Amino acid sequence: MRAATFAEFGGPEVLTLAEIPEPIAGAGQIRVEVRAIGVNRFDGKVRSGSMESMFSTPLPAVLGLELTGVVDQVGEGVTDVAIGDRVAGWAVGRPGAYAERALMATYAAVPDGLGDDVAAAVPVATEAARRALDAVGVTRGSTVVIHGASGGVGALAVQQAVARGAAVVATASARHHDRLRTFGALPISYDAGWADRAATLAPSGIDAVVDTAGRGLLPESVRLVGSPDRVVTIADPDADALGVEFSSAADNRADLLAEDLAAVARGDLEVTVAQVLPLAEAAEAHRILDGGHAGGKVVLRP
Repeated sequence: MRAATFAEFGGPEVLTLAEIPEPIAGAGQIRVEVRAIGVNRFDGKVRSGSMESMFSTPLPAVLGLELTGVVDQVGEGVTDVAIGDRVAGWAVGRPGAYAERALMATYAAVPDGLGDDVAAAVPVATEAARRALDAVGVTRGSTVVIHGASGGVGALAVQQAVARGAAVVATASARHHDRLRTFGALPISYDAGWADRAATLAPSGIDAVVDTAGRGLLPESVRLVGSPDRVVTIADPDADALGVEFSSAADNRADLLAEDLAAVARGDLEVTVAQVLPLAEAAEAHRILDGGHAGGKVVLRP
């Protein structure tokens, strides 16, 4: 089968299309024919080698955390799906999701009417947004700054925070501000002086900062809230040096994923797919995300 692989760390150009063996579903696993793959900025950080200090990636590797697919093989002990079912969820084992077939162990049925591209953009972003908000205790009455608010995780973090009853100051490029206002956020640009602008919008103070961008915003974020304990990042590998929590231990739950997919299908949560590219253009997908201005999710199709 075809997969986008890389044999050395580096820029997007290290991603190339290659033939690799098809995986076989083990006990508790399913194999799917991949329909759509969610691309995450995390993928680019692994590809570049910048995450090696936190965990090691054996090479050659196939990236990809989330996908939508049609079940074509069922492992021992699996009774909740059948061949031909359409599911979304997380890739498990090797290879990852950047391939024509992938293994899954945590998944949920895709609701009728929800497209493959949008469904593939749900698992990582909704889980990561929920986890980051929980890490800094965002609840009703909180005021939180969310960095990278126009991205796949950031936009969902904004929506989830507003749904919890929090006030949200959202950093993003100016071209995304109108969209963020529709979610109920107060948008600001993230260039020099962003912290002063955030403080002006929240005269009673900022309770927490959630960083989904990884753009070197942590030092000023800590100064803004007064303590690294009130800042969390899912994207900045410099977190440890600043005493900031780097949240990476995903709690992938099929029941919560099913709820999130249903919420997106109903229109209660909005997921924006900014661009869809063929698997052969995985390198271009990474260039878009590395640039930091995708304006939503980038999806690959095998």
